[in-house]
Amino acid sequence: MAKKATTAAARRPLDTDCRVVLLIGADAFIAGEHTQALKEKLITEHGEVDILSFDGQNANLADVLDECRSFGLMQQHKMVVVDNADQFVKEEKRSLVERYTQEPSEGATLVLRATKWHKGKLDEMIAAVGTIVQCDEVEEATAVNWAIKRAEKRHAAKLDLKAAQALVERVGCELGRIDCELGKLAVAGSKPGVISVELVSQFVGKSREEEVWGIQSTLVSGDSQQAVAHVRDLIQVSRQPTIMIFWAMTDLARKLHGAARGIRAGVNPFALAGALKLWGPSKEIILHAAGKVDPNSAADLLDACVKADVRQKTGLGEPERSAEILALKFAEVCGS
Repeated sequence: MAKKATTAAARRPLDTDCRVVLLIGADAFIAGEHTQALKEKLITEHGEVDILSFDGQNANLADVLDECRSFGLMQQHKMVVVDNADQFVKEEKRSLVERYTQEPSEGATLVLRATKWHKGKLDEMIAAVGTIVQCDEVEEATAVNWAIKRAEKRHAAKLDLKAAQALVERVGCELGRIDCELGKLAVAGSKPGVISVELVSQFVGKSREEEVWGIQSTLVSGDSQQAVAHVRDLIQVSRQPTIMIFWAMTDLARKLHGAARGIRAGVNPFALAGALKLWGPSKEIILHAAGKVDPNSAADLLDACVKADVRQKTGLGEPERSAEILALKFAEVCGS
């Protein structure tokens, strides 16, 4: 009987009756999406929800469990998120987490997120009171269907099947990267909100995408000469559309600003990477640069990027010169 109950519980959807949730997998974007979805459901059911985040590598186990068991001063429910959860439950700590999972607090939802996980009896305990969700890269067909729905829901854009297939073919099945491309494509065409196969081919060619987005690592280097030279090379030699260059600059400024503010506030890097959609090699580069950047300066930089992008889209100013000026601003902010 116990085994049947566990099997049924393992199929439980990610919902408000889950007291403990385990999100396993290397795709931080998918884990972040599941976390956000659960948060929204909890808010709908309980009103305001107290969100607390911990880094499992250095979090005190007693502090985390105390937060789960104690009542909030204002909110009716707590959502306690622990990143690097594999470190949080290892060795002698595991038995205490198991004990809590057997009798979890009704006033809290404990969310454990881990890129790696050693399966054990804790998994069965979690399945009995909550659910376990895999957060690994999806299959191609799933990525295509997700892109179509995501374009409409998040970016107010129409993406047909062929365009979605072309997009996944070029960028792969990493949902975070697909989402970034959808945001760019939704505003790039002559008809905003319509993403065609031709638009995907124009703006998301493999070599072109890598060339343009490669400027981000140069911009955060703090080297003004190198930054300006890279901009000129993209425009004059590679013949890249300036709209893509401005998009890459604005995207970088947004991430720098968000990361700089988060770091100053003590948010752990794993949580920042998921929230700001930092993936691959650029994640460490941007987080490292943000650690040295003043949040106010980053905010001014983001404002300058947005204004420059608007000017070039409305035919005002000289796009190449504007891009060079922005490159100098990046060097000034990141080199200080």
